Amino acid sequence: MNLTASPWSRAHWQQVQQKYCSERPQRRWHLWGKRWADLLLAGLGLVLIAPLLGVIAIAIRLSSPGPIFFVQERLGQYGQSFQIYKFRTMVDGAVRLGAGLDTFEGDPRVTAVGKVLREYHLDELPQLFNVLRGEMSLVGPRPLLPSSLATYQDWEKRRLLLPPGMTAWEAVQGGLLNTIDERIALDVWYVDHFTLWLDGWILLKTIPVVLAKEGVYGENGSEKGRESQSRA
Repeated sequence: MNLTASPWSRAHWQQVQQKYCSERPQRRWHLWGKRWADLLLAGLGLVLIAPLLGVIAIAIRLSSPGPIFFVQERLGQYGQSFQIYKFRTMVDGAVRLGAGLDTFEGDPRVTAVGKVLREYHLDELPQLFNVLRGEMSLVGPRPLLPSSLATYQDWEKRRLLLPPGMTAWEAVQGGLLNTIDERIALDVWYVDHFTLWLDGWILLKTIPVVLAKEGVYGENGSEKGRESQSRA
């Protein structure tokens, strides 16, 4: 499967998606069910956790100056650009300070409230709005920084065949304890083996992983992507 068209056109991605769906007869039904599950669970989740979102927003506002939300460009399904939403966990303007886009355990740019949010992935909760808008899914490869795409080999671009997720197969298989190449390989495995049942298992597995704070940082205490390695 050739995913090297540049710039990518919608027609090209439609051809790629058609071939992807034809690889397994039931895949289209699973994709249809995935979208409806996203709408139902994300909508219900936002209603249930609305008070928690309010408490977090107030805590961020009181703990440090700056906006409540951190908004950043990411690449989603078919390499389409979108704006991802997170609760801000660092001082305002942190991407222009210190390690830039990279972070590490004990990073002084992380606020006291942000440290707790990051450890339990609570900063990711605003992405439920991205899910409702169809830009993300509850489960899928993690959203890609645009600068990372230039480092991808053809087979690695298969991870763009599904919408990015709030949680991922690689996240419940060690997360950042894996190398970036291992995480991409796990993402591609997920895309190739995707079913609704696999999504359900990943969602259930995410709960103990989050509570145990597994894979928040790598073995060396850092959180870096391949785009960082290309700059080194």
